[in-house]
Amino acid sequence: MSKASKISQTAATRTPRQTASPLTGPASLVNVEARNLARCHTCGSEHVTSIGMTLTDGSRVHFASCHRCENRWWLQDGEKLSFDSVISKTRKIA
Repeated sequence: MSKASKISQTAATRTPRQTASPLTGPASLVNVEARNLARCHTCGSEHVTSIGMTLTDGSRVHFASCHRCENRWWLQDGEKLSFDSVISKTRKIA
């Protein structure tokens, strides 16, 4: 089989990005818990980016940002965290 026909055959069997399966597991930045934050607390929009992360002090938090009103918030164990609280949790450990 020629190189050109191999390339053509590979291109014909590829799945378009629109039909590809969503990322899961380690390749995904957004975990299932973070997806539950997908509604803005201020404007109600579902156009929200949310990410679960571990801060420097070891606490698990979720950060979310609304695309419509640009509101941003952090949650830990379902409770909203103040910006100052998040900053104190991210200070470098001496």
